[in-house]
This record gives sequence, structure tokens and C-alpha cells, in this order.
Amino acid sequence: MRRALVLVVTLLALAAGCGGDDETPTLAELEKRYICPTCQTTLELSSSPIADRMRAVIRARIAAGDTESEIDEALVDNFGEGVLAAPPKEGFNLLAWVLPLLGAAIAVGVLAVALVRWSRSRPEPDLSRPASANGPALDPELERRVDEELGRFDGC
Repeated sequence: MRRALVLVVTLLALAAGCGGDDETPTLAELEKRYICPTCQTTLELSSSPIADRMRAVIRARIAAGDTESEIDEALVDNFGEGVLAAPPKEGFNLLAWVLPLLGAAIAVGVLAVALVRWSRSRPEPDLSRPASANGPALDPELERRVDEELGRFDGC
């Protein structure tokens, strides 16, 4: 039991340490967070001159010991808010995070209501009358033709 507890604590400590430290970001981590204004792809995929300038700014900031949030601020100041791959989770930009979730919740609710109404709108079978084994009545001419065809097969 004690070994299991030590193992769990060790795994939790390792997991907390691997979570992309805000104190020591790497260029590879940060290239995924920013978009090149020229080609509208992440920096890791872009080879444009402005993407190279952004990488130079990021390298200089990492060398200066800046945190991810400080590097974010520097890039937004130099290149505009459009360089962020994901909008910040504050202010008006919070709508970009909340509206898709709200839309999905509304869609699920509407679908649930529609399914309930659809399932209740089907007529209940009338159990007071026995179901007809013959089905709906046939036209007399059609019934005569069916009897002739069946009579032909009975002789085989």
C-alpha cells in the first residue's frame, strides 16, 4: 500500500513538472501558439520572412528569461493580436471560447426535445380491436386475379 502511494505521488509530481512550464518556454512549444500574419499558418509551418522575424523575437525573449505571458505581450505589441493561435480567455475574446460550447448545448437540447416530441407523436396502437390478419381490403378485380395466379401454382 505504501509503495502504491509513493508511486502515485511520484507520478503526480512528474506530470506536474511536464506541463509546459510558464517559466522556461522553448521555441518549439511557442511556435505552435502563434500564427504568421502573412500565410495564416502556425509558425512551425511557416517559412515567410515575417515568421522568421517572429522567431527571432521569441528567441531573444527566451534568452532574456521572459515567461510565456511576457512573450505573448511582446508579440502582440509588435505584430498585433492576430498572431495568437487561440484568443485570450478574457474580455470580448471569451466569446470565442463560450459560444461554441453554448451552441453545442443548445443543439443537444433542441435535438432532445425534438426526439421526445417525435416519439410521442406516433399514434398508439388501438389494443381494443384485434388486428386484421388480411390487411386492407383488395379491389374485387385484383382479388380475382390474385386467386387465379395462386390457383395456377396450386396445380404444380
